[in-house]
Amino acid sequence: MEEKTYLKWYNKIGYGSGDIAGNVVYALLSAFVMIFLTDTVGMNAGIVGTLIAVSKLFDGVSDIFFGSMIDKTHSKMGKARPWMFYGYFGCAICLVAIFVIPADISAFAQYAWFFIAYTLLNAGFYTANNIAYSALTALITKNNHERVQMGSIRFMFAFGTSMLIQTITVGCVAFFGGGASAWRTVAIIYAIVGVVSNTISVMSVKELTPEELAEGETKNEDVQEEKYSLIDAFKLLVHNKYYLMICGSYILMQVYSATLNMGIYYMTYVLKNANLLGVFSWAINIPMILGLLFTPALVAKFQGMYRLNFYGYTLGTVGRLGVLIAGYMGSVPLMLACTAIAAIGMSPLQGDMNALIATCSEYTYLTTGKRVDGTMYSCTSLGTKIGGGIGTALAGWLLATSGYVGGAAEQSASCMNMLHIMYLWIPMIINLLITLILTRLNVEKANEELRQRIE
Repeated sequence: MEEKTYLKWYNKIGYGSGDIAGNVVYALLSAFVMIFLTDTVGMNAGIVGTLIAVSKLFDGVSDIFFGSMIDKTHSKMGKARPWMFYGYFGCAICLVAIFVIPADISAFAQYAWFFIAYTLLNAGFYTANNIAYSALTALITKNNHERVQMGSIRFMFAFGTSMLIQTITVGCVAFFGGGASAWRTVAIIYAIVGVVSNTISVMSVKELTPEELAEGETKNEDVQEEKYSLIDAFKLLVHNKYYLMICGSYILMQVYSATLNMGIYYMTYVLKNANLLGVFSWAINIPMILGLLFTPALVAKFQGMYRLNFYGYTLGTVGRLGVLIAGYMGSVPLMLACTAIAAIGMSPLQGDMNALIATCSEYTYLTTGKRVDGTMYSCTSLGTKIGGGIGTALAGWLLATSGYVGGAAEQSASCMNMLHIMYLWIPMIINLLITLILTRLNVEKANEELRQRIE
């Protein structure tokens, strides 16, 4: 029997454009905030890394809190859309605030300014916006093929935006005269772009009613639906082993991305050309986008997401091993080729991640009778912020440990060795860990077995 369809092509495109807004924030921060703070503002990389790590202590609670609030929201706009819409205005303000740290205040005040703006952005406004955006996958359609399409389209916008920002930002800062004022101008432009794209995305879709969501669902009659608290929501998450696997994978994926985004240091001091960050961004994002185009068809061909994701990340790990070998050989063309191979292998998991989380949410519904779509999608925001934060913080700590001197023309041998570890070794190891997790992440099979048992 053919699944009912809920979305037109313009709904899917409109929804996907929302990741322009998310990546305006994420790509700018993950790729450039550290080098802005160390080389323009003059902050210590180790202290900045520590502040970012401390900030992440607030994220776990805020993710589950906002996910639970979305589940309990009832408005004319639906459950998730109001949080997505209003949350982004705070994102835009905080993003600009990070890049307007006053030069005439004390060093302590500068660190405090950054910490407050960064924490408000990540633990507050970005959390509300991003969880709501991800939760819409389960709230605007029940068709799994459409969910995979939405994920693929969404991440095509995400990687396209990330690629563009990594390609043009260095040049834009130079165009506006360099220094702190140029960074401020760039941040304001990006924030405006984000507000516009987020608004378009919110207005492009409409959430299904609770009755439509429940229509045709197989429900376990042995469990009763009831209201649940924030603590109950947390218990539901930690008792779903597939949620924990997805959350762990997502965090590792974002650590991976943040580590590669710190490649601005590797390009500047090892390859002696900061503009190569944009070239490597193309080598990552163009193959990733092409892979996302074929992900829905590949999911159908492999009759599910499990084998496709595992085989894909196996290829991704082999590709990053090739980058490592090419890096020590000093061959930039070979590094670029292996980077592209790794990106192709990693693309299916990016494309079907939202559908995978929706399937994981169905696992909770089948086992407990509770629908916690918003709370379940907290793993995307949690993974983005925790993973991105850990990656950026780790880069700061490693740079400080290696004796990095901000703005210096040449770095020490210990720093150069550390840059190789950061850009070549860590991404390869992360891909290997994700591949190992994916060997156990067969939630589709688990759901099918549960349905058969219930019926």
